[in-house]
Amino acid sequence: MAFSAVLFTSTSPLNAFFRGGKTGFAPTPVGFLNFSAGSLTGMPRPLLSARGIFDGRLRFSGSGSKISRVPGVVYATAATEKSIYEFTVKDIDGKDVSLSKFKGKVLLIVNVASKCGLTTSNYTELSHIYEKYKNQGFEILAFPCNQFGGQEPGSNSQIKQFACTRFKAEFPIFDKVDVNGPNTAPVYQFLKSNAGGFFGDLIKWNFEKFLIDKNGKVVERYQPTTSPFQIEKDIQKLLAA
Repeated sequence: MAFSAVLFTSTSPLNAFFRGGKTGFAPTPVGFLNFSAGSLTGMPRPLLSARGIFDGRLRFSGSGSKISRVPGVVYATAATEKSIYEFTVKDIDGKDVSLSKFKGKVLLIVNVASKCGLTTSNYTELSHIYEKYKNQGFEILAFPCNQFGGQEPGSNSQIKQFACTRFKAEFPIFDKVDVNGPNTAPVYQFLKSNAGGFFGDLIKWNFEKFLIDKNGKVVERYQPTTSPFQIEKDIQKLLAA
């Protein structure tokens, strides 16, 4: 099944702008856009697969794991020169954690869910990568979110027990947050505005990932279906830098 929408022309101040609800993703018509319908495991069919062209300017590299920046497209930029270290968040037990404690480390930040079709593969691979690189200056920061299909409905204690018991997750898990909408957690506002996305760009589904360098800057953003193992080479490069 194919999907088509109209986009603003490349001369428009917003040649790509998305709107989305709490449980899915819906494009706002703007120039010419062609997508094949989403049929990826764990994702609803209305969610679009990463195969498309925004007025000839948006391209997805490789197997669709990364969104590439292309000249001629208006990208969102950060309002300030903040780093990830300037934020304080609550952990899964409700305690305040300053992200400055992770200074000098490479971070992979991911919004997790317990009842998604992507849950088992992502938690398994995330735990494997964490065990492999945790002593080399690498951390995974997991933020539970219930905005996508209601697939993280449990309490913080239930989420913690699920992740730590079933998948032996040892990486930090934080308080459940919103990653889209009016109650978006400040740390996710920062991540989205610094990841080179489009104006109004939203987290598309569970297990979208952001890679942060040793200076607390966002260097890459990955689609929900990107396997953590596919990110390993990028992690290695940042650890070696």
